[in-house]
Amino acid sequence: MISAASPEGLSAGAPSLRTLLSRAVPAVMGILNITPDSFSDAGRFLRPQEALAQVRRMIAEGADLIDIGAESTRPYGAVEVSATEELRRLEPVLPAVVALGTPVSIDSMKASVVDWALHAGAAIANDVWGLQRDPDMAPVIAAHRASVIVMHNRAEVDPDLDIMQDIAAFFARSLDIASRAGIARDNIVLDPGIGFGKTSEQSMIVLARQQELASFGLPILVGASRKRFIDSVCPSPPHHRLGGSIAAHLLAMQCGARIIRAHDVAETVQALRVAAAIRDQQ
Repeated sequence: MISAASPEGLSAGAPSLRTLLSRAVPAVMGILNITPDSFSDAGRFLRPQEALAQVRRMIAEGADLIDIGAESTRPYGAVEVSATEELRRLEPVLPAVVALGTPVSIDSMKASVVDWALHAGAAIANDVWGLQRDPDMAPVIAAHRASVIVMHNRAEVDPDLDIMQDIAAFFARSLDIASRAGIARDNIVLDPGIGFGKTSEQSMIVLARQQELASFGLPILVGASRKRFIDSVCPSPPHHRLGGSIAAHLLAMQCGARIIRAHDVAETVQALRVAAAIRDQQ
């Protein structure tokens, strides 16, 4: 199991990640995008008061973790922003969210932004490039003794690729980087990156074969919420993909996922808890 982050990375009274990941039901990570170009909720939470209201809503609905991103990492059409702009968006929001007492992760590809966020009380670094893009990322995380979500990604989609083999090789490289930087192995969560560097079919293959990742012996996070592969099965805009998101997340839970990253917290929490209650009657 993943260990709790250092004292500076957890707000007072926040449950440890070890505690969250030891529960029978996967932890639910609520998504807060403070970006103008997110694929799902672009611009809705740019104002600090609206962002905080959304976080309070997600916590009330049962979110165990809050993932905050200030730069869109969507696979298609995202606008790259500077670290200065990312921090400008984060500064009035992240410390206030930390103060609410629910563990916070910082979704950023920049080590300098992650360093600031961890100093500000975030407990987890969520790196969509799995420690393989910014060479300072792993050392920064190690210095804070923080936890990290290592996500699989690819610069280009290759429909002919054996995606599970590619994920395994990617994670092996990331874990080597983490080890050399001094990140404790039990501070690492793996995310197969549904929708990132993959065709819709490959995303579904990953969900179907998720159990193969158990060989790494680390907690798995799955974030299928509103992703494009749902549209490939049942054409629908992002806000009309709740049913597909829940279907994917229930299968992910069945295959051992310990964290589910979702936009629709209340519905996701209910689905996971009911599925677990039914499972317990078997």
